[in-house]
Amino acid sequence: MQFSTDTQGREAAIIELFRATFTASEGEEEGALIGDLVRNLLASTAERDRFVFVTEGDGAIIGGIIFSRLSYAQDHRTVFVLGPVAVATDQQGKGIGQRLLSHGLARLRSAGVDIVLTYGDPTYYEKVGFRPISEADATAPFKLSQPEGWLAQSLTDRSLTPLKGPPRCVDALNDPVFW
Repeated sequence: MQFSTDTQGREAAIIELFRATFTASEGEEEGALIGDLVRNLLASTAERDRFVFVTEGDGAIIGGIIFSRLSYAQDHRTVFVLGPVAVATDQQGKGIGQRLLSHGLARLRSAGVDIVLTYGDPTYYEKVGFRPISEADATAPFKLSQPEGWLAQSLTDRSLTPLKGPPRCVDALNDPVFW
């Protein structure tokens, strides 16, 4: 399986992967919302504030993950939030998402990222090292509609201690609809 960070000229295919995947699982409205989120993340988020990883199969992008910076005002650690994640509907259940996540997390670790947070299904994300946390450990940018899905992973040899100060996410995620 080949992984790539090259998004240049591939933005439309990446956006379509996320739109189609979320439309299939959550309906057209959610597909459009996530497609727009990905478009905004790719177009308006500085490269230093995001990591995008994709994988291909038969010449098409079949999986994608996006990490974006999440800053805490009184904390020096480098934090990124994972989301969204998509694997083409006809490719799901083959371990593509987990391999892509493992690759992405290893690359972030190499880049000096200290902590990765995500908001999703604990059962799925625990397979790649995430653990449930509370908002006392890391305040979310907006009120979480399902707090049991707030997860974190330390990418260093230090244990996770609470993040300090109010959080600030990238502009594309700065909307309560995503939280």
